[in-house]
Parts: sequence; C-alpha cells; structure tokens
Amino acid sequence: MSSVPAKRNSLGRKFWTQRYLMLLTLPAVLWIIVFNYIPMYGIIIAFQEYTPFHGVIHSPWVGFDNFRELFNDPTFRESLNNTFVISIVKLVFGFPAPILLALMLNELVFKRFKRIVQSLSYLPYFVSWVLVVGLMYTLLDPETGVVSKLLVHLHLIGSDTMLMGSEKSFLTLVVFTEIWKSIGWNSIIYLAAIAGVDPQLYEAATVDGANRFRRVWHITLPALKPTIIILLILSVGGLINSNFDQLYLMQNSMTQDAANVLSVYSYKTGLVSGRFSYATAIGLFQSVVAFVLMYAANYSSRKITKESLF
Repeated sequence: MSSVPAKRNSLGRKFWTQRYLMLLTLPAVLWIIVFNYIPMYGIIIAFQEYTPFHGVIHSPWVGFDNFRELFNDPTFRESLNNTFVISIVKLVFGFPAPILLALMLNELVFKRFKRIVQSLSYLPYFVSWVLVVGLMYTLLDPETGVVSKLLVHLHLIGSDTMLMGSEKSFLTLVVFTEIWKSIGWNSIIYLAAIAGVDPQLYEAATVDGANRFRRVWHITLPALKPTIIILLILSVGGLINSNFDQLYLMQNSMTQDAANVLSVYSYKTGLVSGRFSYATAIGLFQSVVAFVLMYAANYSSRKITKESLF
C-alpha cells in the first residue's frame, strides 16, 4: 500500500523538477485539447439528421442510416478506390524518395554543395499548393507551356495534348508533384538519424575494404531501420487520407472523376451540399479505417522486425 503514495510523490517531484519544460509544452497541449479532442464531440452528428437550426443536441437521431447510405453509394465506392490507388502509388514511389536523397546527401564530399542541394530541396515544401498547381498549369499549357513544348519536341506527347486535363497523366502528375514538394523536408529526419551513426564504424569498414555501397548497405541502412519502420507504419495509417489541398486544386471538369477522393467527396457533400451528417459519417469511416491500418501495420512490424510504434 505504501508504494502508491511513493509513486505519486515521485511523479510530483518530476513535475516540479521539470516545471519550466511543462510550462513550455502547455500551449501545445492546450492546442491539441481545444482543436483535436473537444471537436470529437461532433462525431455524434454522424448518427443524426443534423441541421444547424436544431443543433447537435436536438437534431433527430437516425442510427446507422447515414452509414447504410454511404456503403450503397457508388460515388463513395469510386472515391474510396481513388483514395487507395493514389495513396498506394504515393507510398510506393514517394516513401523511398527521401531515404535515397538522404543517402546521396550523406555521401557528398563537398559540404558547400551539400548545403546548397539541401536548401534547394527544402524550399518547395514551403510553397503553397495554390502556387504549385498554378505553376503546373502554366508550364504544362499545350500552347505556351515550356515543359509541354519540350515534351512535344522529344516526341513524348502530341502537340494538342493537355496534360492537366487528362485522366491518364493525372496520377503521374499527382505523385511527381507530391515527391517534388516533400522530398527535401522528409529527408531531414533520415539525415538526423544518419548523423547519429558512429563514424568509427565507417572507418573500420573502410579499413576492411568495404566500398561506399557496402558501407551504406551494412552500416547506414541498418542504422535507419527503426526510423524507416516507424515512418512506414504512420504512412500506412495515412493511406485512407489523401492530400486534400493538392487533389482539390488539381481537379477540373476533365479530371474530377480521378480526383474525387474521400476528403474531396466529404468536402463537397458536407460544405457544398450541406449534408453535414453524411460528411461526418465519411470522416468517421476514414478515422476508423486509418486506425485499423496503422494497428495492423504496427502489429505486423512487431512480429516481423521486432520494431514497432507501440
């Protein structure tokens, strides 16, 4: 019985010892509570026929009617398929990209050139999707676009091909722009992990005759393994959540079927059409599937590699 007060006293002493650090984290904790946890109360409108005039408390309950309609909606099934296709292709091509960039940057001998490449690769992350998509329309314009003219000159496309208006090229453009925009920023965490590798390991491998490829394969990649696995688990959990800003801005009358993912469909249904309960049901479905995917990925990783997020 005496161990419980002792634990409480120990916890209290830790809080008091780290009181200034606790004060620094307090704004972030409050932000999470206000904007992440309190709004979860609104989940109940997924089981209501919600109207702003009646409010959350007095709106009539409909049970699982919104979910029954959801699973019988062909547009929902199409948007679910688009979401997984786009997310899986992004994961396959986009996830290894920052790892490869970090490995290449780590092998650069000229430090000044390395810093320049790092800075240039980081910059696109801070450019909004509005500017990125606007730049794409300018560069890929079939009449005046520099990139379109170059591709025509190389006989890769026809002179009248409108890349931004083609469903065939839509997925390629989505994945390419996502990688271009995020590869530098996402490589930071891998570079930080590489920086923690003991240089003596590389020196010993060099003495043993290992070339650069062997050093990367036997030293750098094993050091990155825990980081890669954790980020992969989080990425698998995010398969159901596509980049709303990118896909909403890239859609037009000719590509709206390919760009209609769950986040875009939820926005159109909820805010444009005013079906708040139906849109909330979509959001709740996304959250549950994301949790299941992340838990399954974490469980599989723990069984196979002995590394896991929790």
